[in-house]
Amino acid sequence: MHTADGGRVRNQPVCSLEDEAEVPTEEIGRGYETGERIVPLTDDDLAQLPLPTAKTLTILAFVPAGDVDPLQIERGYYVAPNGPAANKPYVLLRDAMDDHGSVAIDKITLRSKETLTLVRPMGELLVLHSLRWPDQIRTPTGLVPDRPADISKDELAAAEELMESFGPLDEEDLRDHYREQVEEIVAAKLEDREVEAPGEGPQPPGQVLDLMAALEDSVRAARSARGEGAGGTEASVTPLRAVEDKVAGASKRSTSPKSVRAPKEAGGKKTTARAPAKKAAAKKKATGGRRAG
Repeated sequence: MHTADGGRVRNQPVCSLEDEAEVPTEEIGRGYETGERIVPLTDDDLAQLPLPTAKTLTILAFVPAGDVDPLQIERGYYVAPNGPAANKPYVLLRDAMDDHGSVAIDKITLRSKETLTLVRPMGELLVLHSLRWPDQIRTPTGLVPDRPADISKDELAAAEELMESFGPLDEEDLRDHYREQVEEIVAAKLEDREVEAPGEGPQPPGQVLDLMAALEDSVRAARSARGEGAGGTEASVTPLRAVEDKVAGASKRSTSPKSVRAPKEAGGKKTTARAPAKKAAAKKKATGGRRAG
């Protein structure tokens, strides 16, 4: 939009060699950029190319669904049978892939280009996803942390507890709240009324000084968001070194090694140097992992 008068700003084709002069549609053609120049390609040039996937989908192989790298997946399309005669092959392919746990890797022409695709069953439908070609995926060279990070068992157990505390995926989170707020601003302006400013969520801290404390706070916040307030069991992550020091101090004050007991926590529960790791491991076995489909 042109802010001076509210007019629509349009994108117009112009030629970079003719002082940005507008180019008519009949003078726009295809070209292949090589870096130094643009090589023109005509419809006759492209018509001579062998393109067996121009009107049909060619299946290359059936592979386990887990073998496809999610980085390759692009857009998705619903696939429907082309007439009554195609119903039986459609259902047969769908059910066979579903029973076998496989997906089909294919080639098809989309928008005048041969495209690598994936076909998979989804309920009673078949779904097609366009895929990136392997040479279109960049290598992650230089992205892996260059310094090794020492992760303790307590930190790993606390992180796993945080993951479990999030619970199942809430459908409310799958809405585009930003778009809804923009639409509300537009509606308010059309109705000539005040725009209600949306409330701001909690701001993340600028610097994390204690990883264990941050994990504890995150667990408490996640449980509080699900309504598990003061009535629920409060999350606790006890550093292993601190527990060992307490146990060692109790041993020195005891007259008999057999009567050594670990100090009680604020909640009255007994703990030992191995308690945090055992508790986390037991919880992990009891709950099990769930993966969102």
